[in-house]
Amino acid sequence: MIKTLKTEIQKVIIGQEDLVDHLLIGLIAGGHILVESVPGLAKTTAINTLSKALGIQFKRIQFTPDLLPSDLTGAQIYNPKTGEFSVKKGPIFTNLLLADEINRAPAKVQAALLEVMAERQVTIADESFKLDQPFLVMATQNPVEQEGTYQLPEAQLDRFMLKTVLDYNTLDEELEVVRRVAINGFEQVEQVADIADIVKIRQQFEKIYVDDAVQNYMLKIIFATRYPQDYGLDSIKHYIEFGASPRASIDLYKASCAKALIRGNDFVTPLDIASVVTEVLQHRIVLSYQAQAENMSVKAIIKQILEAIPVP
Repeated sequence: MIKTLKTEIQKVIIGQEDLVDHLLIGLIAGGHILVESVPGLAKTTAINTLSKALGIQFKRIQFTPDLLPSDLTGAQIYNPKTGEFSVKKGPIFTNLLLADEINRAPAKVQAALLEVMAERQVTIADESFKLDQPFLVMATQNPVEQEGTYQLPEAQLDRFMLKTVLDYNTLDEELEVVRRVAINGFEQVEQVADIADIVKIRQQFEKIYVDDAVQNYMLKIIFATRYPQDYGLDSIKHYIEFGASPRASIDLYKASCAKALIRGNDFVTPLDIASVVTEVLQHRIVLSYQAQAENMSVKAIIKQILEAIPVP
């Protein structure tokens, strides 16, 4: 079923396999995705295509500085004819939500979205509403234009299971995009699965086997971001202000299991961990001023950690 779903998405999405895989990981494991890229790399198209292939709801919110929390969640509306209030639900009531340029909205709007992401419910006035399942948020950031933006605090970034940084397509991939869009147009996306299929996939996900040695390997990676000196990594200790949180341990476990399922396995290997660990950790490690001064990147730190910890 997962292979069929990916094949259908690839009718429209050329390249960007990591983005497609990470969306599927979020959908299977119940996590949310933060995507950082320049405009035009098919972010909206990818999540919209996924919704069509699954036959589930998709909505998009363009974040702007004048956005209010009620523009996301909804509000009570007064009816002067009846003298009563009724609830008008906002666009957050959907299955797949694209929060476009989330860093352009002020903190109170970001907080409203992130609360819904964590609790899977919305409170309007004195009434609470549970969101339908599945519920996945894909938030985007544009790294190029920073004027008029509100940077997401580290504690809020921690709510995202994965952070995906997209790069441009290869020349051959972009040539194929040009041919399809400018000449032939994209193929029609058909619904190949539904919510019942998602439930079945999640049941398979819950049965993925993770050996004790592999679990310990995951935790050693996380602990090495907090106490690098304990793992022979004294050279990077002064580059890390704060290591990954316990939520990172949970998300690394879940993302690795989902990746194994996508690859067609019923058990997790170190290869599955290596393929998702950067995306799980790169928004959770807070670098020191010295790291920034010396142009030390989070990816370079994660690479050193993986090289230092023995693979089971």
